[in-house]
Amino acid sequence: MISMKNVEKSFGENKVLKDVTFTARGGEIFGLLGPSGSGKTTIINILTKQLTIDAGECLVSAESDEIGLMPENDGLFNRLTCLDNLMVFEEIYEIPHKRTLEALEKVGLSDAKKTAVEKLSKGMRQRLVLARAILHRPKILFLDEPTSALDPVTARGVYKLIKELRDFGSTIFLTTHNMEEATHLCDRVIMLHNGKIIENGAPEDICEKHNSVKTVMDLESVFVKLTGGGLK
Repeated sequence: MISMKNVEKSFGENKVLKDVTFTARGGEIFGLLGPSGSGKTTIINILTKQLTIDAGECLVSAESDEIGLMPENDGLFNRLTCLDNLMVFEEIYEIPHKRTLEALEKVGLSDAKKTAVEKLSKGMRQRLVLARAILHRPKILFLDEPTSALDPVTARGVYKLIKELRDFGSTIFLTTHNMEEATHLCDRVIMLHNGKIIENGAPEDICEKHNSVKTVMDLESVFVKLTGGGLK
């Protein structure tokens, strides 16, 4: 469904991706973990054809209209209401209006549908971007730090929605530096550090692999063990 093989990417003298290879299977939640500046957003931008690669191979098994994207920069129309923002894409994708209202409901913004985007909190803006990304029921959904500005209660609601999308057949590819989020949400993950993949697999398998002492170990601990540093 999604794959990279020996991918390299540089910006001038700065080599941001180094021999990146992975495969995300269809119908799973696949997590890309790493601190800010590790290359996560660059990978999403390559997979969504916003950037080209310098070397290697890249494959996304979906047409452009079958892909949803929740980007780092929201691109919302500030003077339009929440509903009007979605209706722009409703017309582009020729989606029934009922589904637009359902998307707002799924992210908890039904009561704010007539509110101008410029009056929304950062967390509400983020939920609106998620609603826009799922509006056309994409085959593949890319989420760049989907819960970074959300409170814990709202984040749990987003987790539930992401799992529902997976269960209905969508492939979810998300970036995060929240190891707890990845542990509870992702079927498989890869860990990215300084542009290189340092570990991959199911979260529980990764933790078990690196647990040389009989204590509870989480992905954060694994990352610190492998790199000598945390995710912030």
